[in-house]
Amino acid sequence: MKTTDKFLYGGDYNPEQWLDRPEVLKQDLELMKKAKINTVTLDTFSWATIEPREGEYNFEWLDKIFDDIYRIGGHVILATPSGGRPQWMSQKYPEVNQVDEYGRRHTHGFRQNHCYSSPIYRQKTRQINTILAKRYGKHPALIMWHVSNELGGQCFCKLCQDNWHQWLQKKYHTLDNLNQAWYLKVWSGLYSDWSQVLPPNPLGETKVHGMDLDWKRFVTDMTMDFYENEAQPLKEITPNIPITTNFMAEGLDKGDYYPITGLDYSRFAKKVDVVSWDSYPAWHNDYETLADTAMKSAYTHDCFYSLKHQPFLIMESTPSCINSQQYNKAKKPGMNILSSLQQIAHGSDSTLYFQIRQAQGNSEKFHGGVIGHDGSSKNRVYQEVAQYGQKLDSIAEIKGAIKHPKVGIFYDWESNWAFNRGGAFGRPTRLGIQTLQKHYSIFWGQDIACEIISGDDDFSKYDLIVAPILYMAKDKAVDKLTEFVKAGGTLISSYFTGMVDEYDRVVLGGFPTKLRTLFGINTKEIDTLYPKQHGHVEFNQRSYETKDYNQVIEVTTAKALAKYQDDFYQGTPAVVSNDLGSGKTYYLATRLGDDFLKEFYRPIINKLHLVNDFITKPIYEVSCQTREKNGVKYHFLMNFSEEEQEVLTSRESINVEDGSTVGKRIVLGKYGTLVVKEN
Repeated sequence: MKTTDKFLYGGDYNPEQWLDRPEVLKQDLELMKKAKINTVTLDTFSWATIEPREGEYNFEWLDKIFDDIYRIGGHVILATPSGGRPQWMSQKYPEVNQVDEYGRRHTHGFRQNHCYSSPIYRQKTRQINTILAKRYGKHPALIMWHVSNELGGQCFCKLCQDNWHQWLQKKYHTLDNLNQAWYLKVWSGLYSDWSQVLPPNPLGETKVHGMDLDWKRFVTDMTMDFYENEAQPLKEITPNIPITTNFMAEGLDKGDYYPITGLDYSRFAKKVDVVSWDSYPAWHNDYETLADTAMKSAYTHDCFYSLKHQPFLIMESTPSCINSQQYNKAKKPGMNILSSLQQIAHGSDSTLYFQIRQAQGNSEKFHGGVIGHDGSSKNRVYQEVAQYGQKLDSIAEIKGAIKHPKVGIFYDWESNWAFNRGGAFGRPTRLGIQTLQKHYSIFWGQDIACEIISGDDDFSKYDLIVAPILYMAKDKAVDKLTEFVKAGGTLISSYFTGMVDEYDRVVLGGFPTKLRTLFGINTKEIDTLYPKQHGHVEFNQRSYETKDYNQVIEVTTAKALAKYQDDFYQGTPAVVSNDLGSGKTYYLATRLGDDFLKEFYRPIINKLHLVNDFITKPIYEVSCQTREKNGVKYHFLMNFSEEEQEVLTSRESINVEDGSTVGKRIVLGKYGTLVVKEN
């Protein structure tokens, strides 16, 4: 496949917004070259410019941009324009517009509100993609295809309902099977005809848990199918050009940050040649430390790396402000370099921005750009972009380097769907992904690399797998985890594990037999605590506070490591370990804080030799991430704090940027970074 020996640097470029200002387009090329920008994404939202009326095409401007980018030594990622269809299409073919969950057909709108089922829209997207592939497939600047933009959303039109029925009939064959799987004798919900099976909606079918789970599976399948429909002509006409689509993260305004949960990216990733995603953490917020924001950002980077266990691309980020959140704070001086280098440290082979030049008007006119509204190279943001471009050039030898984590954090998209949808317990305190991040933070804070893995992955690569809140413990995954432990691996799980089957029905008979053997326990009940209520456990002769959930368990073959000190379960096990084959499992029956997790993990990390041997004394605010290529280890040192930090290493190294020798004592200034390699 076509590739380059440099990190991809640049981002979304929208020259169609400036076709009446040729002097602006000329200046853009000069400023891009000066900033070491080598890659632009074109055509993301230019369908109306390319095809202003049905069947009438205008490519001359795009031809020129392709040639201009190539002339300055740049590459093009060419997007297919389905993320923003033209007005004439919505008017002439209203079926391409989405229908919402209330049954209302949308009017044109701006972007991402198309129906994935529409035969007309599928025909039109394949048609424009075929034309693009034939016209630009052999252009020397083209390096990658970018299908659509931020795929997501759902449609409830008649076409989608028909596909929904077909999807269900293929899975369940009969209504009897469907009624049983969704347990529809509750509330007299039994179906007697397929036409009665409507999608989940606020006015009716909102309470059926099995339906909600299957609908999310269906939406993922429909989204992937739409992607493949777009990708097919690209694959046929340009088989050597890799294809991607940009995945996303969510939770920015809530203090959370992780890959979006609406689509199962673990499945979708198998369809793309390269994983790419849009990275917008809320730096400098007022509800957590900078290091905590960095930890959540790191978790998300590691999740996307883990989807294919290979370098990914950052398709969008911002050199300064974002545009669409409640509070859109500018990156402080030095923060763009720090946050961008974090992308590379965790496995990205690019830093691409949205956008190259800020738009003059409309929805994203205040979203940060490489080139600001002033068009000046003296702009602070532009100067930092140019400085980072020089840095990327100087560390280009790292491109393509991989990672070798020995810790896997187990995450199942479907299990998370069911866990968040289920009734009972504490609705605001479920916090499934946030709990995973609590465990992840212990390793990130000690510079121990992790991957975020799924049931399809090869577990033998890891020494430790952490799988808390595995609410839907699928047989295949449990069997693989059992073999992993028997072969010498260490497994950690927790309360809310093994509670439902693949249809989101409660597992009868208590804790599943396979899990009883794996953890050496039997589960009894879960006590939900109000936010101001707390329990306590005794562990290593210290008392630790519990919150949210205390599960009552009994041991069979396991050994109690901690016991409850309060309430009707006082004296019963709260944390246990179990030997199985050559390995060991641990089960945390209650939610405990960072103070406990640090103490709990300390001997496990030491026993499994997981410690990062390059850093003598880890500092939570200073992250050290490692990539490896041709036997050479590259360490990225990043200071996520407002103060100068001293880092002590076990051996001397070489500064990748200038080749100088770096001693064992390294001082990083505020937001400071350093990239070294083993001598």
